[in-house]
Amino acid sequence: MSQRSRSRLVYALLAGGAMVLAGCSGTPPTEQLAVSKSAVTHASTAATTQYAPVELQSAKDKLERAENAMAQEDYVLASQLAAEAQADARLAEAKSESAQAQKTAQDTQDASRVLREEINRKAQ
Repeated sequence: MSQRSRSRLVYALLAGGAMVLAGCSGTPPTEQLAVSKSAVTHASTAATTQYAPVELQSAKDKLERAENAMAQEDYVLASQLAAEAQADARLAEAKSESAQAQKTAQDTQDASRVLREEINRKAQ
């Protein structure tokens, strides 16, 4: 996982923790739910579906549970689940970015190896 991805994940977790504490006040966490929806939507890419399907599905499931808790007026649970959904979405993005970077590095190494073999073949 890259430094940037780790930083984003830490920031998301800290923001989520702050939102959970704010959610304890008994007011509907509508803004937090909107932020979590946005995070899940942003994370829902083909690459994330390919490289981090478990984390992405977890984010979607927790978001749905948060929406249900909100409808039941269980704002503390809704806030907690929304924060978890947001963290899972960020984790899915970070895992996807890491896998893509590893694939790019492997592709570059493979291309370099093929080029070296071709150069060696022509030199003989």
